[in-house]
Amino acid sequence: MAENTLFGEIRRMARTSGAVGGIAARVAGERYLGIKTDKSAHANDLKAILGGLKGPMMKVAQFLSTVPDALPEEYAAELATLQSNAPPMGWAFVKRRMTAELGPQWQSRFKEFGQEACAAASLGQVHRGTLHDGTEVACKLQYPDMPSVVEADLKQLKIGMSLYQRMDRTLENGDVFEELRDRLREELDYTREAAQQRLYGIMLAGDKLVQVPVPVMELTTRRLLTMTWLPGRPLMRRLEEDPPMEERNIYAAGLFQAYYKPLYNYGVIHGDPHLGNYLVRKPEGEDAGGINLLDFGTIRVFAPHFIAGVIRLFEAVRDHDEEKARHAFEEWGFRDLSKEMMGHLKRWAEFLYEPLIEDRVRPIQNLDDLQLGRRVAESVHKGLRAESARTGKSVRIPREFPLMDRAAIGLGSAFSRLRAEQNWHRMFNELIADFSEEKLAERQAAALIEAGVPATAAVPPVPA
Repeated sequence: MAENTLFGEIRRMARTSGAVGGIAARVAGERYLGIKTDKSAHANDLKAILGGLKGPMMKVAQFLSTVPDALPEEYAAELATLQSNAPPMGWAFVKRRMTAELGPQWQSRFKEFGQEACAAASLGQVHRGTLHDGTEVACKLQYPDMPSVVEADLKQLKIGMSLYQRMDRTLENGDVFEELRDRLREELDYTREAAQQRLYGIMLAGDKLVQVPVPVMELTTRRLLTMTWLPGRPLMRRLEEDPPMEERNIYAAGLFQAYYKPLYNYGVIHGDPHLGNYLVRKPEGEDAGGINLLDFGTIRVFAPHFIAGVIRLFEAVRDHDEEKARHAFEEWGFRDLSKEMMGHLKRWAEFLYEPLIEDRVRPIQNLDDLQLGRRVAESVHKGLRAESARTGKSVRIPREFPLMDRAAIGLGSAFSRLRAEQNWHRMFNELIADFSEEKLAERQAAALIEAGVPATAAVPPVPA
């Protein structure tokens, strides 16, 4: 088994090393030798290579495209558009995989089981089935050899990020790599994802705007996740039909609750705000206009003091309080920030929190300028680069930061595409009205124990 895993990693690295090495060589050539290269064209080639592979490199590329200076901006911009186009496993292969997970009589455990995959993910594909009691289910079956795929991709990623870090030391991204590594390894274990799915069911219990699938544990293994089927349509497909503003606002309220109720009440965030992870329900009936939240492989649990820092940073922006902002950035994990560097980071915080400051109904941002966020980020990074060059000091990005930043950017994009208008100020303040670290710690511990979510470096140990 170890030999197979080793050869799997070697094969994977052979297919991606040329692309990753090409990035490093081109950037190094331009920086040290003055050789001008067409990085945009090379980024497109890299996207084509990686997009055709099963596995997590696609998700890694999408993630890194939102982390300032993890990759050269031409590569980050091109890789941000990367989507999975891996061919699905055929029926003969699916049968072998299902036999390996549930035994030779696995088909007898289903009344019906669809032979064709109905959806694809970065690590597996989904088949629709029906149990003997009539329950409709979705079965997510992991692609073969994923552990070796993940490890090979992580090795390549570490090489690429390390080389780029040596060329540009403005931001230190070592903790970003560790965060990606831990989350990707966790995603391989579907029993863990089932526990995280249960966790979201607990945190969002009674919320009429959001539904979460329920895992079927007797049909779940480390490489097979069986869960209840939630009917709905992809959010983007519904938006193409130009639904009325009232319906759009309901979807926006559901997304807000799905992400921020767990964050501020339990210190938990869904780390993959990709638009493909939302289904919308019919605008009529008992569950009118709600959303279904899918894919619980990338979940981040934060220590209560970090969530306190998130709220403190909002208060600092609201109150124009420099000292409170410094304290908040320290709680986020930033260290040894000069006044100038803190000022640059605060500009980014002001952009993110600005919709929460005004007590009025409004879009999440100016819909006539959907590139404002990118320009603000570029401006902030330009300021950090200049300050780093002046002082010789770089800024270390704490590992807690990337998923928070990614969720904020991803949700802002979703709200903008919805063209939703809400009083974001009131929605936010209702969530944090009775916040305290002690209450959050108690709720978090109880929910993690009830759901059976195992502790990791990113998940604080839960008292027995």
